[in-house]
Amino acid sequence: MKFHAMASVVVLFMISTATFSQDSKTPQVTPNSKEEQPPQSNPLSTFNRFAYSRLKTTLVASAEKMPEENYNFKPTEAVRSYGQIVGHLADAQYTFCSTALGENNPGLRIEETKTTKAELVAALKNALAYCDKAYDGMTDASGAQTVKMIGMDMPKLGVLNFNKMHSMEHYGNLVTYMRLKNVVPPTSEKAPTAQQNK
Repeated sequence: MKFHAMASVVVLFMISTATFSQDSKTPQVTPNSKEEQPPQSNPLSTFNRFAYSRLKTTLVASAEKMPEENYNFKPTEAVRSYGQIVGHLADAQYTFCSTALGENNPGLRIEETKTTKAELVAALKNALAYCDKAYDGMTDASGAQTVKMIGMDMPKLGVLNFNKMHSMEHYGNLVTYMRLKNVVPPTSEKAPTAQQNK
């Protein structure tokens, strides 16, 4: 049942991505000019890279912001602890990005082997750096190449989008844990105000 739900989400995402791709081929006209603008090269992979860079910042900030004493916190015994979620996110980066890169997953089992905040933050940063290769090297053309993921053929760009979806799902878990411990999640922080000149 879980597989069918996840497969449905992936299929719907690929349909919306294909629709965006078709729309992006339509010449764009600026409101102040009737001239056609040159199409952006690699709009899908460029946006994917942009979205991932925002996600990376949020994940690292979440891992760093939670105090060490709360890394073992879990709201109920049936769920992962905060630290285990951070480890799971790190493991998942290798799973998705190694698939998109056509490499073997290093299978570091971070969730099972790392326990301290310092170890988990470092492991997450390393996993995200590994994924940078996949996102930075992806073009729209290479992103259309298919690979096997969860038992189906999936475009490489779809694998990277799946990674972002999975990461945001677990960021939602981290937000809940932070709120339960009275920690403001990174995406809810107020932007710093500029000091006025005296």
